[in-house]
Amino acid sequence: MKSAQTRASSSGQKKIRYAVVGLGYIAQVAVLPAFAKAKNSELAALVSDDSIKLKKLSKKYKVPQTFSYQDYHRCIDSGEIDAVYIALPNNMHRDYSVPALKAGVHVLCEKPMAVTESECEEMIDAAGDNGTKLMIAYRLHFEEANLKAIELAKSGKLGDIRAFNSVFTMQVKHGDIRLQKELGGGTLFDIGVYCINAARNVFRAEPVEVFGFSANNGEKRFEEVDEMTSAVMRFPDERLASFTTSFGASDISAYELVGTEGSLRVDPAYEHAGSLKHHITIKGRNREKLFPKRDQFAPELIYFSDCITKETDPEPSGREGLADVRIVRALYRSAATREPVKLGPFEREARPTIQQEMHEPPAKKPELVRAASPSGRK
Repeated sequence: MKSAQTRASSSGQKKIRYAVVGLGYIAQVAVLPAFAKAKNSELAALVSDDSIKLKKLSKKYKVPQTFSYQDYHRCIDSGEIDAVYIALPNNMHRDYSVPALKAGVHVLCEKPMAVTESECEEMIDAAGDNGTKLMIAYRLHFEEANLKAIELAKSGKLGDIRAFNSVFTMQVKHGDIRLQKELGGGTLFDIGVYCINAARNVFRAEPVEVFGFSANNGEKRFEEVDEMTSAVMRFPDERLASFTTSFGASDISAYELVGTEGSLRVDPAYEHAGSLKHHITIKGRNREKLFPKRDQFAPELIYFSDCITKETDPEPSGREGLADVRIVRALYRSAATREPVKLGPFEREARPTIQQEMHEPPAKKPELVRAASPSGRK
């Protein structure tokens, strides 16, 4: 195993050198600009098979090294990279994470962690066996609105939390990777993980049974994946969570907690490019709180780089990623069989807390290079 040496900054602090692997929409609109605010992190390399993206983006961000996917092993074996940010299609997460972890390079991987439980476990094992760090990029684990919702649920001010419901929908253009089954597409893998993760962390527990229902309006763009899926998850103490995800509906991003004494609606809840908002009702009294737009990706880099430098274990870990993937897979099995699926025990004591909150000002949306949003808007 090769252990890369971090580069010291002028302040004496070590900067963690990253290669960003995959230069699609989320990498360009959010990850690359975030390095300007992550002062303990350095954008040192780009990896893509698109030579135009490599040329233009390396020049724009002054990145010294570029690699094709075929040269990925040369990148992670170079000794010039400490960590990789995996921003590839879901089915490629394992294939690019495991070699890096085995080479002594730390991995910050976009969610969903992978497309099967066995792939997730292979990633976790590779990190454990090689003394490398693996973190899954749950940006909302560092975002105030989401963390304050978890804190409010835990506080008892809403009474006993009995129900969670969520709607996360958008329009996705024909041909997008999210609509390609082979690439790990589907509404649950792409946006359902947000709803699942929010419910798990609000209830501070793992579901014991799930029931999924998928629907398809017959449009050609939905030939390979679900157009829409609704789910019900049963949690310990007879609590229920429900949500609906869709790639064929207008933009909605919200969730609601209902307790015995009050409720909280977070609307919008999951967006990374705008402000988020709490609508709170306790014993008939209403109030609202706005959480201004911020950079949700720089905190991930700052935190993960600190974990590497200080040799601490990152959260959200690979176990957090596995927890959501096993539920996604169970829901799709349920939708296929039209039967509920019971889930075995899954130990997960670590939960996000307000202590993880970081606020970085928003970045100006950059000009994209051969990339567009899922809806097709540049």
